[in-house]
Amino acid sequence: MACSFALTDDRGRLIWVSAVRPGRTSEITACRHDKLTAKLRAAGLGAIADLGFAGLDHGGPDADPAVITGYKAARNRPLTFGQKQANRALAAVRAPVEHGFAHLKNWRVLGKVRTDPKWATALVRALLVLTNREVAR
Repeated sequence: MACSFALTDDRGRLIWVSAVRPGRTSEITACRHDKLTAKLRAAGLGAIADLGFAGLDHGGPDADPAVITGYKAARNRPLTFGQKQANRALAAVRAPVEHGFAHLKNWRVLGKVRTDPKWATALVRALLVLTNREVAR
């Protein structure tokens, strides 16, 4: 099984897909390996991500965050009302983005890929092009 991560614009259109890595690689590790936060900062962009990416962006106290995530509750520290409101706002912004990922997941062949990740990368990037063409209709 292989894994990849992707970026969408604010309307849910897929704009970039990472290189495919072995399935044991977590998304946050792949982002760190690809230096995603540095690339986003260099381009003057930011990203809103799910809680799986919490802790990815440590740009320092003076830097604007390149990756914004919600708040995680701990067993001994429940979320405050303000944190819950922030999580709801982020979820509302992320909803169209999840639709973009759903379009990519419609290509069920991705769940059956059992090949070298470098060959799977070409397949995933081709599916990105096909998905954008299909969604644009």
